[in-house]
Amino acid sequence: MNSIAQWFPLGWEPFLYGGIFIGLGVSVLFWLTGLIGGVSTAYTAVWSLVSRHPFFQHEKFITTRNWRLMYGLGLIVGAVVFTYTLGHGEGFVTQVPLWQLFLGGIVGGFGARMGGGCTSGHGICGVGSGQLPSILAVIIFLCTAVITAHVVRALGGF
Repeated sequence: MNSIAQWFPLGWEPFLYGGIFIGLGVSVLFWLTGLIGGVSTAYTAVWSLVSRHPFFQHEKFITTRNWRLMYGLGLIVGAVVFTYTLGHGEGFVTQVPLWQLFLGGIVGGFGARMGGGCTSGHGICGVGSGQLPSILAVIIFLCTAVITAHVVRALGGF
C-alpha cells in the first residue's frame, strides 16, 4: 500500500476516472461517426488554418477541421473542468516555463504527425481495436519514452 501512495500521492482514482472518460469519449465518437479520435490530426487541422503548405491543405484535413478543432478544444476544457471540480481544485502545477510547454507541444505534435499518429489514436483507438500497426507504434512510443526519461534523468534533467 505504501508504494501506491508513493506513485499516486493524490490517489489513483483520478487516473481511473480519466481512463473511463477517455474510453467513453472515443467510443461515442467512433460509434456516432465512425471516426477515430486521434489528437495528432487535430494538430494538423489547426495548422491547416495558419499554413498554406500543401501537406496541411489535404482535403481530409480541411473537410474534418471543424469537428477536430472541437475535439481538441473539448480535451482542454475537459481537463480544466476536471481539475477544478474532481481534481481537488489545485490547478495546473508545473515548474516548466510556459514557452517550453508551448515549444514542446509544437515539437511533440510535429513528431506525432511525422510518425503517422499519436498515443491517443494508436494507443487508445488502434490498440483497442486490435490494429497491429497501432500495437507496434505503441510499443515504439513506450520504449522511446522509457529511454528518453532515463537519458534525461542521467543528464540531470529531473
